[in-house]
Amino acid sequence: MFLHNLKYELLSSLRVKDLIIWLILFPMFLGTVFKIAFGSIYEKVDSFSAIPCAVVEEQGADDALHQILDTLSQGDDAMLKVQYVSAEEADRLLKDGKVTGILNADGRLKLTVTEEGLAQTMLRSFAEQYNVNRSVIMDCAAENPAAVQQAAESMRAELHPVTEIPLTKGNTDYMVQYFTNLLAMVAMYGSLTGLHITIQNQGNLSKLGARKCCSPTPKSISIAACLLGSIVVQTFCMVISVSFLHFILGIRFGGNLALIYLTSVLGGILGLAFGFCIGSIGRFQTGTKTSICFGVSMFCCFCSGLMVGNMKAVIARHAPWFNHINPAALITDSLYYLNIDSDYHRYGIAVISMIVMSTVLIVLGFIMTRRKKYASL
Repeated sequence: MFLHNLKYELLSSLRVKDLIIWLILFPMFLGTVFKIAFGSIYEKVDSFSAIPCAVVEEQGADDALHQILDTLSQGDDAMLKVQYVSAEEADRLLKDGKVTGILNADGRLKLTVTEEGLAQTMLRSFAEQYNVNRSVIMDCAAENPAAVQQAAESMRAELHPVTEIPLTKGNTDYMVQYFTNLLAMVAMYGSLTGLHITIQNQGNLSKLGARKCCSPTPKSISIAACLLGSIVVQTFCMVISVSFLHFILGIRFGGNLALIYLTSVLGGILGLAFGFCIGSIGRFQTGTKTSICFGVSMFCCFCSGLMVGNMKAVIARHAPWFNHINPAALITDSLYYLNIDSDYHRYGIAVISMIVMSTVLIVLGFIMTRRKKYASL
């Protein structure tokens, strides 16, 4: 009897157009929009890469300058990407935007740029530091030639690029939070599947619910079959969403991909339990309960940072307790900890909180749905 109910619950769920639109098609569309809007912001604005610059040597090759520039151009953490060209070629490269600035070496370094920015500021700082140190070496050579070698070594060490030591092995692109919030939104839209369970098990909400109330099948078996079938459907939707974002759009969530799938599935179950509990409260009509589910789900997603990236931080500063009971915030926190942390301590706490909350909501919804009785149908 249970398997029979489960089979038809799966078949009926796949025929609900709202589920296909809101849990599969809409996340794909929104994820694509996010990728177009935010996909390259981090690389262009915050991510550092070697600065392309042209070097013009008007008085012939300077071995000391070459040695310093070669040092700054080597390795994975290179500061500069140097091209030795003529003055005409350097002007053309700068005009075409292929180099950030021109270093004219006529004894002292002179910097030519066409705009201001972080890269230009770094080049200007390097040129000024080089000129200061060069003057020191020349003065040292005039007064104490024996100390020139020591001064040159000190200059080379001072100009050596800083070695990057990453604080995490995860993805440091802060724009990825919008995609984790997108997964949280898909999970919270699972409240529709949870609401679907109550609609087809309450006689005052649907004809199917009225027939089930008159059926000899125990209500507990019917609800359990609906729950398991909805969990299967919600899991399928979450897997599609993660796969689309990761493999099609190329979003790097960081962390173990299997745990990302697991976290998303648990988030989907939490969203389903949320809708199941809301749907079992009161005797409101279907439209009213659907509006409540949508409204509360979107409010939770807003508070977790889907629309405003730092909203969760604002709430943590003024009402930190809310993030601990906000289902969307729990989902995004789990994915964040999985990306940033080298261990699973905070991730484990967040996942356990999701499981406990899902269990409590399902139990409450189960109790309230089973207790409903009708004088007539």
